[in-house]
Amino acid sequence: MMKLTIRKAEERDIPELKRLLMQVLNIHAEGRPDLFIPNTTKYTDEELRELIHDPDICIFTADTGDQLAGYIFCMLKQRLHNNNMHDITTLFIDDLCVDESMRRSHVGAQLLEYAEEYARSLGCYNITLNVWAFNEHAYRFYEKMGMRPQETVMEKILGGEKK
Repeated sequence: MMKLTIRKAEERDIPELKRLLMQVLNIHAEGRPDLFIPNTTKYTDEELRELIHDPDICIFTADTGDQLAGYIFCMLKQRLHNNNMHDITTLFIDDLCVDESMRRSHVGAQLLEYAEEYARSLGCYNITLNVWAFNEHAYRFYEKMGMRPQETVMEKILGGEKK
């Protein structure tokens, strides 16, 4: 297993985070070119700066010492005072990326396990995430890590204009 330091992201990590964010985006753009614009990123520098300092969001990085091997964006969500469901706190994984040159080196597993321990330390009931149906590699990875489908979002494309 590769020697990594998993730590909270810092502002100095923004260029590396953006490099990795583009890798993830391009996987999505290849799988769903009707939805995703290639060679873009989900967040601007300023948005990343805000996320890094947001107390309800934690970005953990896998640092090799020379570069970031990956990241995991975690967000705390609470479902409270619902008439028909229990109150719970969830750690939502908004994004997970492993550098394309380091995939299959257990970086993703180390990041997800770190996030799981973080969630346990906060008393979270569960960890959730979304995975696109076309992304079979990610789906199988999450299953291997013990995750199971909770619900499914379905769509029917109507062909309306994209803005």
